[in-house]
Amino acid sequence: MLKIIVNVTLALCLACGFALAQKPNAAIGLDGAEPEGGGSLTDPRDGKVYRTVKIGRFVWMAENLNYKTGNSWCYGNEGFNCGQYGRLYSWNAAKSACPGGWHLPNRPEWKDLMDAVGGVSEFYKDATYRYFVAGEKLKSKSGWNAYQGASGNGTDDFGFSALPGGCRHHYSGGSFHDVGGFGYWWGAAESWDGAYIWDMCERQSSVHERTSRKSHGYSVRCVKG
Repeated sequence: MLKIIVNVTLALCLACGFALAQKPNAAIGLDGAEPEGGGSLTDPRDGKVYRTVKIGRFVWMAENLNYKTGNSWCYGNEGFNCGQYGRLYSWNAAKSACPGGWHLPNRPEWKDLMDAVGGVSEFYKDATYRYFVAGEKLKSKSGWNAYQGASGNGTDDFGFSALPGGCRHHYSGGSFHDVGGFGYWWGAAESWDGAYIWDMCERQSSVHERTSRKSHGYSVRCVKG
């Protein structure tokens, strides 16, 4: 009788292991945790699919948002740039641009991301910070301009795949700048002169937290929750 029970148990374990092997990215917990290696998000509003990744305590979109709203733009008003870099949003548009169950990240969530990738913080100015090393680890492995002969690409150690989507300034009816060299992302928090942004550039391995006018256009990464 004991031999039969052992054999049945062994068969069940083998079957379970086979099922998991067939779905290496399947979430096997009941807590909604992101599976190891990342997952995906399908935006029900337009059917676009985005890669996602858990870094630190939060699940992030691993691509820039590309959902069309009012006060959002493709870089240079060229549609192919939206396909590559996502859209650029004013802060007011960015606040409500994320799909249901996702939101524009706040300062503690951005800080958690910096800490999780080993960013070393330093006070910058006007109550903002810069995080050394973090930019190199978060930038994509390709797509960034070279600077003075040195590669501007990162190592993308965590699968965040930050791209240099540039920005849109509202001056003179709207002008576009910095694609290939800089990436800028909105935060949810307001500042004394507008709202907080986070940026990376081709020539530095750090991430800067800054403040900006709400009418400018920057990229969006949504956070789950």
